[in-house]
Amino acid sequence: MKNKVLFIVTAVVVFLLGLLASSIINRKNEAKYMYVPQVEIGENEPRNEEWGKNFPAEYQSFLQTADSSFASLQGGSAMRDMLHEDSRLVVLWAGYGFSKEYTQGRGHIYAIEDITNSLRTGAPTGSDDGPMPATCWTCKGPDVPRLMNEHGIAEFYSGTWSSKGAEVVNPIGCADCHDSKTMKLTITRPALIEAFEEMGKDINKATHQEMRSLVCAQCHVEYYFDKNLPGKEGVPYLKFPWKNGMSVEAMEEYYDEIEFSDWTHQLSRAPMLKAQHPGYETYLTGVHADRGVSCADCHMPYKSEGGQKFTDHHIQSPLNNMANACQVCHREDAEKLKLNVYDRQRKASENRIKLEDILVKAHIEAKKAWDLGATEEQMKDILMDIRHAQWRWDFSAASHGASFHAPVETARIMGGAFSVIQEGRLKLARLLAELGHNQPVDMPDISTKEKAQKYIGLDVDQLMKEKEAFKQNLVPKWLEEAKTREAGYGSKKVSMTE
Repeated sequence: MKNKVLFIVTAVVVFLLGLLASSIINRKNEAKYMYVPQVEIGENEPRNEEWGKNFPAEYQSFLQTADSSFASLQGGSAMRDMLHEDSRLVVLWAGYGFSKEYTQGRGHIYAIEDITNSLRTGAPTGSDDGPMPATCWTCKGPDVPRLMNEHGIAEFYSGTWSSKGAEVVNPIGCADCHDSKTMKLTITRPALIEAFEEMGKDINKATHQEMRSLVCAQCHVEYYFDKNLPGKEGVPYLKFPWKNGMSVEAMEEYYDEIEFSDWTHQLSRAPMLKAQHPGYETYLTGVHADRGVSCADCHMPYKSEGGQKFTDHHIQSPLNNMANACQVCHREDAEKLKLNVYDRQRKASENRIKLEDILVKAHIEAKKAWDLGATEEQMKDILMDIRHAQWRWDFSAASHGASFHAPVETARIMGGAFSVIQEGRLKLARLLAELGHNQPVDMPDISTKEKAQKYIGLDVDQLMKEKEAFKQNLVPKWLEEAKTREAGYGSKKVSMTE
């Protein structure tokens, strides 16, 4: 009887081991034949669907960036009207395009559509006019490295935004980050390479793990347009202000040294700096970067399908993919992890909103001083305080993820902003008293986006009518021209006999 039981147990074990071995062999075979190249991808191929013929798993996951249904406390993929959520922003950016419209970006697949629809890019009536420079296309898709390779970097930056409208039609994708021959991660935007060179660093020595963040740092950084480069005068050349370092103070020092400003504030007349989205710089100061975690580890975690492990190209908030993005390292319950994130974000938002209130008052009080006859000499130091305080506020807010990526650094930066703007308002109070105004300055009703825009004199209805006419008339011509050009690209099929 004992021998019979042992025989049965042995048979079951052998059977199960056989099933396991068969499964492993099948998985290996699946993985082996998962990558069968169908086309030879050209050096400047911008079309994501062509790359997708060779990498269907990655491409199919990339297409999921079209899902704009997820909204978190501060982010997600849903389009959000940030001016509606926080009308103070209209006054803070008075005289700058962001006061017209500021919607949180959706997935990468919408990059071309969203910049085309934005009121910030204006409503050009012809093929070569429009208020924004061509440089604004730089991070919107793989047609950009194609154009830079075909015509030159400075030539791409030259001209208006609308002059490249028929050329930049493929949204952010494969050729933005990958070499077409080796598929290795690569830097396709010269501004990042040039910034490393200016800091005395060689980006070619970056490790693969570092590259999993650096390809993101091509765009998710602070930048400005330099029109004074020797030999390129007048060209809005894209640069990163990292010469003195990547901290908020180092970049401020750099901008002050070259006397750069993005715009002059409509109310206070302060020479303002607009932080773009310094996500990479703030990420570097956080605990995840310190532990060697890359951007892709959380926003593009690995996944397995059919025996193949690959990077999930559904680039999204980790909060919408916590099992793969967070719980690989953190064993806590998903809901608890999410609450941890939201707790940090809420606390940062409390200080951010208080700071915005003070900055708004400073701009309006400065306007009052000008109205009462203040001189440029009297206003000089006050305007620099406003510039420096709002720069710190914008730096901590514009990168969106900063309150989670680097909550300690974000709190430090906002604390500095409070100190600077309070000093500026004390100077303003003394000046207003000298000018005969000894009572608080009346504050306008800016409780809604519409009221705030009316206060600064924006006719948004007219801007929207002009934009709609542009979309109806010029955009179809751009797309038709693009189709004609792309029809000549072609794809060389891979011969299975070679």
